[in-house]
Amino acid sequence: MTKTADLSIDTKNPIIGIGAIDCDVHIKSPNTADLTPYLDDYWKEMFPYRSIDEMELTSAPHQSKHYSREGTTGGGAQSVDELVKNVLDPLQLDAAIINVVNAVQAIYDPYMATAMCQAVNRWVAAEWLDKEPRLRASLLIPFQAPEEAVKEIQKYADDHRFVQILAITGGENPLGKRMYWPIYKAACDAGMALSIHPGNIYRHSPTASGFPSYLVEQQVTWAQGFSSQMSSLLAEGVMNEYSDMKIVMAETGVSWLFGASWRMAKDWRGVRGEIPWIKESPEKIIKRSIRMTIAPFDGPPNPEDGKTLIDCIGSADMLLYASDYPHNYTSELGAWPAALPQDLARAIGVDNALATYPRLKV
Repeated sequence: MTKTADLSIDTKNPIIGIGAIDCDVHIKSPNTADLTPYLDDYWKEMFPYRSIDEMELTSAPHQSKHYSREGTTGGGAQSVDELVKNVLDPLQLDAAIINVVNAVQAIYDPYMATAMCQAVNRWVAAEWLDKEPRLRASLLIPFQAPEEAVKEIQKYADDHRFVQILAITGGENPLGKRMYWPIYKAACDAGMALSIHPGNIYRHSPTASGFPSYLVEQQVTWAQGFSSQMSSLLAEGVMNEYSDMKIVMAETGVSWLFGASWRMAKDWRGVRGEIPWIKESPEKIIKRSIRMTIAPFDGPPNPEDGKTLIDCIGSADMLLYASDYPHNYTSELGAWPAALPQDLARAIGVDNALATYPRLKV
């Protein structure tokens, strides 16, 4: 007998009823049939000519069924109706930011990567955003072709439903590299955030010590990827040059940040001569620039200990609410973490999101 979906909502969840903003909701990665109507004529011919039968490349191992709630399919919602029924209405959300996490960054051909990003964005706008006014989205851009990525950002600058650009932890290069700075300038000019999500193109090891054998190893060591990307964006100067652009670490946990920021600040004091543009402690820059979603939240179960953890990472202002639908890190959909004091619900669920995403206010 097939089990019914466990999509119940905790009635004690302080998020419900405050008009919260969900900062990480997953929808399916579109396949070729989904994208064909949104491709340019050239690529409509090239897809069958080059035997591109499936677009759905996975860059995130947690798209497997082991990380999704019973009654859901794959790594993301299959329809707007599913999101309305399972997330938007039960949690009484004012808005939810949908993410398409796939391996478009793994494509070597910059022209194909650009075409696929363009098609995905058109598909998201037409099939999701146009059908539900509470939805917002991340913009996919081709990091392989920064000049085309800039054009894509500028194309959607007036469509405030796209609130951020999306990157993955394990791409081709560290994200702070100068080649990507035009992308950040365009995002900053448009008032978009940069969101970094777990994912890998698998041309480099997802861990610092080589390729793992098992999924659990990769899951546990995701924090390495986030830490290295944060270090790159800080050391290369992105957080200084584009200080108005918030960097959202999605689906990271939060406890890793304390050790990483402490180490960055300690070592900076010894070698800061090589990065003279960093004129204040990295801890202050990180506190100003970095934001993290609270699903999953890896703090201790006691709210008093949770307060201590928040003090260690910097501030509750750095936290954003997320259900991470359809992933099942918590027993209840969109549950409020036990370690977080409930009096922080409005700040984390509403105020911090509005401060992070200025395009939500328009």
